[in-house]
Amino acid sequence: MSVQTGNLNRITEIPLSQIRRPIAPVLDHSKIDAMVSTLDGQPMASATCTLEQAQELKGQLPPVDVLCVREKGQTYYFAFGGCHRFQAYERRAAQEQRDVPVRSKVIPATRHQLKLYVGASVDEMFK
Repeated sequence: MSVQTGNLNRITEIPLSQIRRPIAPVLDHSKIDAMVSTLDGQPMASATCTLEQAQELKGQLPPVDVLCVREKGQTYYFAFGGCHRFQAYERRAAQEQRDVPVRSKVIPATRHQLKLYVGASVDEMFK
């Protein structure tokens, strides 16, 4: 749970292919392996999650915070956190050879607010 979405209870599933990730992640591959195992219904512990915590997830990962910008009739989704969860979903998509839904908590945002995260490159994200 994050500060931004701590009070949001609604979880939306957004196709992985629709979420833009403008910042390259720094990854711990053993953590991703544990998350994929959780998605597969075979939870395992990681550096940040005990086996008991993983078992409580019941085959799901915690939702990812996603910014939603609506502009000129289009909807754009952006995520800046949840790097390991996204990598787990990407592995799942590759295994199943299809787009997979990402459990998300959606935060409405504007282009101006998005600029706080990405600076002057914000205009490139809407092309």
